[in-house]
Amino acid sequence: MNTKLTLTLEKEIIEAAKKYASKKGRSLSEMVENYFKFLIDAKEIENTEDISPRIKKLQGILKVDADFDYKKTLEAEINKKHGV
Repeated sequence: MNTKLTLTLEKEIIEAAKKYASKKGRSLSEMVENYFKFLIDAKEIENTEDISPRIKKLQGILKVDADFDYKKTLEAEINKKHGV
């Protein structure tokens, strides 16, 4: 069920966002909804995984497979660096 939401934003931001949405072939409402979904999903991931603060800063920069284990890769690289 859709519910109306009223937001107060600067006029220039709204106009720029409408143009951007139009270029992408989407409605502004759809883009806002997708952004909120993204925030909620990111928060759930953040709460369920034990990720160091350094790695959290990098989150989203690289795209990797879902089964990628950064801790295993990090350990292997440290071992390689130190000749273990």
